[in-house]
Amino acid sequence: MARIELDKDVREAALRKLTLYMRDELDRPVSGLEAGFLLDFIGKTLGPAFFNQGVRDAQALILQKLDDVVYEIEKPV
Repeated sequence: MARIELDKDVREAALRKLTLYMRDELDRPVSGLEAGFLLDFIGKTLGPAFFNQGVRDAQALILQKLDDVVYEIEKPV
């Protein structure tokens, strides 16, 4: 799987949120550099699981829509 590159603004927002979370919830202030390393680690280790779940969710939605279309175009016998 190719590495996921976040848009600069999205990455900066994620780093801000991660830094605030570490400080406020875990009482562990981290620098921007540390937050960046943590974000990269999370993306690398957990990213594929979130990606795969998103694919499964999309697949289920597409299959449901396909069932709806088949029902609508089916001819009565």
